[in-house]
Amino acid sequence: MKPVVRFAPSPTGNIHIGNARTALMNWVYARKSGGSFILRFDDTDRERSKAEYADQIEKDLHWLGIEPDRVDRQSARIDIHQAATDRLKEAGLLYPCYETPEELEKQRKRLAMRGKPPVYDRSALKLTDAERAQLEAEGRRPHWRFLLPNHDGDPFTTKRTVREWDDLVRGHQAIDLASMSDPVLIREDGSWLYTLPSVADDIDMGVTHIIRGDDHVTNTGAQIAIFEALGATAPQFGHHNLLTSASGEGLSKRLGSLSIRSLAADGYEPMAVASLALLIGTSGAVEPMPDMPSLIERFDISSVTKSAAKFDISELDGLNARLVHDLEYSQIASRLEAAGIGGGEAFWNAVRGNVSRVEEAGFWWEKVERAEPVISGEDRDFIAVARELLPDGDPDASTWGEWTSALKQATGRKGRGLFMPLRKALTGEEHGPELGALLPFIGRERMLARLS
Repeated sequence: MKPVVRFAPSPTGNIHIGNARTALMNWVYARKSGGSFILRFDDTDRERSKAEYADQIEKDLHWLGIEPDRVDRQSARIDIHQAATDRLKEAGLLYPCYETPEELEKQRKRLAMRGKPPVYDRSALKLTDAERAQLEAEGRRPHWRFLLPNHDGDPFTTKRTVREWDDLVRGHQAIDLASMSDPVLIREDGSWLYTLPSVADDIDMGVTHIIRGDDHVTNTGAQIAIFEALGATAPQFGHHNLLTSASGEGLSKRLGSLSIRSLAADGYEPMAVASLALLIGTSGAVEPMPDMPSLIERFDISSVTKSAAKFDISELDGLNARLVHDLEYSQIASRLEAAGIGGGEAFWNAVRGNVSRVEEAGFWWEKVERAEPVISGEDRDFIAVARELLPDGDPDASTWGEWTSALKQATGRKGRGLFMPLRKALTGEEHGPELGALLPFIGRERMLARLS
């Protein structure tokens, strides 16, 4: 059976590079094994989910090179979620609870004082019909918990009950269900938390592999139990390490500067972002892959390490520069044209080694068309000689060599003392592309004007 994976973001904000890491791992795993990739929006939170965020997520994935085989929205699958809910209720595996958050917090504190883990005591199972009716008459609405199968018929006497799986990243894993509280699957307002719709959809869609962040490891035991309660075999799981900021903080949608949308707007290459997002935190070197097939071939999920990986924007800058330096003109011609950058292929070849983002070529095109000469007092006589010795005719590939040879012979200057005054006079900058390659674009008329 070919793998079926899914990426299930909540459309409540823009996805960041950490979210992209999960999407890319699923995408690459599917493509590497001939499987399929589902984009499934977890949009059951009616208040926070926005259509514009879902649209942007699709655009962001497309920008990264991810093309889903199927796109779906959980909000359109309510009947499937309700059927799963009804099945669990009929089996006596979903039960109503009426404790307030404050009451639950007091329970946890009492258990902590006694040195016990903060596991819910299932006291709601002891409520009679009359007591439940009374609580609802008082205005309380139940939240619903899933009864974990960690007992032999008496839910108040739990026993060690292990759910195990061979994790694609972390190897053999085991969770004791007796150490957990029965998870809440339905809120007081009747809305589902993500767990039950997610499991129901995974079953219905035939998802075979769930690859996600390792912050979900502890949830997996309970989710396996829910799969089993719904008569299904749980998919294979893989829990990858999470990205943190350079300072060690977790990434969130609030960090807009690290959103895929903002990284694209800032001129980063999609393959630089994808390469870093996927290869950071693996046992191999982080290198910029030129295209998605190369990244797919390079990545092996077994190479992902268990420790968190720090995302440093300077590392992305370095990867991006390496990619840009290798870009052929045909790959970025339309982008240069859209940015008003002329000169064609020859100009790109002249400047690409001096830019870290494609659009930065515009800076050097501006220097070609107009620049403020910088001529120090001690160099004025030298620049005057340079003007007189400028070869006749339009500059070409041979102009720079002929000109500097003549200047060296006439003035005795060489090295930095020869080249730097010319660079500053012609571009206003101390560093930049080889001047010999820029002279044909600056042209003789502008050169003479700047050497005046």
